Amino acid sequence: MATTVQLEPAIEQRLDQLAQRTGRTKSFHLRQLIEAGLDDLEDAYLGAAVAERIRLGQERNYILDEVVSELGLDHAAL
Repeated sequence: MATTVQLEPAIEQRLDQLAQRTGRTKSFHLRQLIEAGLDDLEDAYLGAAVAERIRLGQERNYILDEVVSELGLDHAAL
């Protein structure tokens, strides 16, 4: 899927220099950045949504002892 991104000139220059120095394409480096950063973005945004649902009483959270007991796990092994 083709996607267009407009970068500030200083960022574009840094990306150009990185591509030149590494012998890789700008697209390669952009893909690396997106893949690495996507996990962090998902954690931040999706985590905030879960926290809000918990705050509103729409979702329950569990303490470790409840989970261990419910699953019949050995608490000492944790």
